[in-house]
Amino acid sequence: MPCMIIAGGQWGDEGKGKIVAYLALTDRPKIIARAGVGPNAGHTVNYKGRTFGLRQIPSGFVYEGARLLIGPGVLVNPEVVLKELEMTGTANRFGVDRRCAVIEPAHIEQDTKSEYLQGKIGTTGTGCGPANVARVSRTAKLAEEVPELKPFLADVPAELNEAIDHGSLVFVEGSQGFGLSLIHGTYPYVTSKDTTASTLAADVGVGPTKVDEVMLVFKAYTSRVGLGPFPTEISQEKAEELGIVEFGTVTGRRRRIGLFDFALAKRAVMINGATQLTLTNLDRMFKGAAKVRRWRDLPSDAKDYVDKIEKELGVPVTIISTGSEVEDVIDLRSEKL
Repeated sequence: MPCMIIAGGQWGDEGKGKIVAYLALTDRPKIIARAGVGPNAGHTVNYKGRTFGLRQIPSGFVYEGARLLIGPGVLVNPEVVLKELEMTGTANRFGVDRRCAVIEPAHIEQDTKSEYLQGKIGTTGTGCGPANVARVSRTAKLAEEVPELKPFLADVPAELNEAIDHGSLVFVEGSQGFGLSLIHGTYPYVTSKDTTASTLAADVGVGPTKVDEVMLVFKAYTSRVGLGPFPTEISQEKAEELGIVEFGTVTGRRRRIGLFDFALAKRAVMINGATQLTLTNLDRMFKGAAKVRRWRDLPSDAKDYVDKIEKELGVPVTIISTGSEVEDVIDLRSEKL
């Protein structure tokens, strides 16, 4: 499988960062390219006793053999990029496409001061929406115009396609989730562009015929940051009774919690063309599942829950996350041992 896209199937916060990190360490891709909107999405990686909250650098940085790229369809905040390069120590294997549009201070100011975006939509305030408007208006600054980024400029589509053509494994790491897609999500409570697998491929310059696998990531329940429809939402009190209290990586806002939404998941599977599913946070739903790394060691009710999701969605669950650490995973890609 030379090219795999990893995308979110709900409203973001599905745990894609941890999954990309695990897959990178296990499968050892040549390249990991970040797709999606920009620094308005945070991916968390817990590895070797450290917690990394990443908004621009691919989460698979933990595998030191991978080239790390940001595709031309992604917005970049140079300050965030440089900070994360220092934090991860990955400047020697990082590249940003020269065509990436840049988030400027004026975009952030516009985002945070917009009464409509803040009050009605619940924007993250990172400037992504206004920056995308600038791009559509043909007034955006590009990465090639930022002196601090010049050492890292790359032709990301050329690198990715060359690697794929030579049979090397590449990952495309998406951000946000299906329900936040500008086209397919709960408009107007959405992000500023499409977030499905087709657009993630376009973000990094890979054509649809070169994508072999689409890994769609779901939580065992559902969560959402900010405003907007949430059909399966439960009260904060009920969530606390279940022991589920979460906060957004970028905004720090408390996440709303709900039951697994099968209708949303089925549509996400259809539109993303999912070939594999990841189920995260199973340990939150079934306490006996915490840190389990073998299918046979899961409690029977947890197994039944996974089987139900697999049957309802019609796509195999191949990865199950059972804890916060990168290694807390049941990998079913060979067989259910």
